[in-house]
Amino acid sequence: MVRFMNSSLTPRNYLIALHDTLATTAAVLISFFLRFQGPALDTRLPVLLWILPPFLILSLVVCYFFDLTTTKWRFVSLPDVFNIVRAATVLSVILLVVDYIFVARDMSDRFLFGKITIILYWFLEIFFLCASRFVYRYLRFTRTRNKARIGDAAPALLIGLAADAEIVLRAAENGAIKHLRPIGILSPSAADRGQLIRRTPVLGGIDDLRHVVNDFTKRGTSIKRVILTPSAFEPGVPSESILVEARKLGLIASRLPSLETGETPQLKPVAVEDLLLRPSHKIDYGRLERLVRNKAIIVTGGGGSIGSEICDRVVTFGAARLLIIENSEPALYAIQETLIARQTSALIEGRVADIRDRARIHLLMQEFKPNIVFHAAALKHVPILERDWSEAVKTNIFGSINVADAAAASGADAMVMISTDKAVEPVSMLGLTKRFAEMYCQALDRDLATQTNDKLSTRLISVRFGNVLASNGSVVPKFKAQIEAGGPVTVTHPDMVRYFMTIREACDLVITAATHALSPTRSDVSVYVLDMGHPIRIVELAERLIQLSGLQIGHDIDIVFSGVRPGERLNEILFTDQEPTINIGISGVMAAKPNESSMIMLRRWIGILEKAVAEDKRGVVKATLIEAVPEFGNPTLSGTFRDAS
Repeated sequence: MVRFMNSSLTPRNYLIALHDTLATTAAVLISFFLRFQGPALDTRLPVLLWILPPFLILSLVVCYFFDLTTTKWRFVSLPDVFNIVRAATVLSVILLVVDYIFVARDMSDRFLFGKITIILYWFLEIFFLCASRFVYRYLRFTRTRNKARIGDAAPALLIGLAADAEIVLRAAENGAIKHLRPIGILSPSAADRGQLIRRTPVLGGIDDLRHVVNDFTKRGTSIKRVILTPSAFEPGVPSESILVEARKLGLIASRLPSLETGETPQLKPVAVEDLLLRPSHKIDYGRLERLVRNKAIIVTGGGGSIGSEICDRVVTFGAARLLIIENSEPALYAIQETLIARQTSALIEGRVADIRDRARIHLLMQEFKPNIVFHAAALKHVPILERDWSEAVKTNIFGSINVADAAAASGADAMVMISTDKAVEPVSMLGLTKRFAEMYCQALDRDLATQTNDKLSTRLISVRFGNVLASNGSVVPKFKAQIEAGGPVTVTHPDMVRYFMTIREACDLVITAATHALSPTRSDVSVYVLDMGHPIRIVELAERLIQLSGLQIGHDIDIVFSGVRPGERLNEILFTDQEPTINIGISGVMAAKPNESSMIMLRRWIGILEKAVAEDKRGVVKATLIEAVPEFGNPTLSGTFRDAS
């Protein structure tokens, strides 16, 4: 009864309770009057009227227990019918117990109801509780459908399997997706064709798009949109050709996000990112929530494309406090406003700070006392860092050292550094400085474990991934801008390949790697690499973007090869030969054992680098970094910094 009096109940819930009480009253009385007539009715009626009030009160408790009182009627479905059957069954059993054990003794072994009456009551109770709910839902559905037909709702075709299309249809019916009127489905499955899904026909296969659109046009209905469901992006489904065809037909293309991401059924524009990747890895979101919930998190570089997504994810997974460290005031303001607008329970703070400022980074972490630090602040543009090499050393090496030392000094459980596949056998200043930072984190991680001999000492790990689609400065926004400007689209080399993944997937897997590093049994792993599938040729990516823009290569727009830039190579590598890989049993994440120099050697190199950078001695910096990362000196490698004197 305490549960029933929950203060969160609304007036609507009390109206539902009143309805269910009246339905139960009607079911009892009608079954009673159908069963008994004449003297039998006259004898039993006073006893019935004495039993009925407490039975109705008990029915309120039963209906609430089975969630009948708190379920919105506009969403009533088969599981609600099962709950109604359960409630009716419990109430029937209660009547049976009352009739056979308590009432029969007072009526000289005559039963008040009897088995037939109780069976009649069971059927009537189910009917009365179901009927009103489904009538209400049908009326709501009819009103929504009619409003869509006479309003500004756009006629649309749904593309994908019937099971996915049904989600869109439900969302359109209950108003979650607005301004949309689905009038047909195109399915890649032959078994779906010719079927009706929530009164919407499956008109054909995906290749029938142009034929179906033209057929509707002839009949006076102009299709305006196509909605691609998650199954439209599965391997073997020509999603790219669908979008090209939709573009030619002048249709607006949207997609429905996978419900596995936790997103609401809300339509979004189709982006090239949806067409580039292998099927997304299955992320164990419960695992991530257990790591982050009620924790204090720091994200350096939190205003960047990677850092801001990590901020979003840790807030989503229930962090109690979040400190964003960012040296760009506009970027810091933007991410804070975005997160605060979500009205989460997390306490969100932002600080303008440069990771090069060792004293300030230490002070911020000592004050905040983080559980986990995600270090995403870095300089990352390869050609720029080949020229401004000293800035790469100051930020990517000295800055990372500051963050790692401050995280350990503050007692954080873990510091996770965002690294890059360019750190493997590096040919650029980006890769070289990131590799040095990885080595420092590995050495500090080992030293902390050795000094404390404690599994609870701060873990320092690095997570490598490749190109992140749509991140700041990545190739996709660059190609889009070139296409919008009329071209040409510039590609460095026809054989250039890169690994790609989405920002969301990358950040979820970064947090997943942290869960493994913080497992109760401390593993001898400190470098994690995200599984990015097969690399993609950059020229194919450019061709795909041009085609999705409705243009023809060589006719409307050209692709020009500009040559490999300083610090670039044709292929990226995920692990070196000196890093034995380990299967950690987590989908999407690979790991390797540490491969680092001693902390004594690293500190010696750091001292030399600090002095050489201060005195602008490029040759000394070069020699020191090659000594620290000998694979950088491989004569097969290229790059202007390696050739510098």
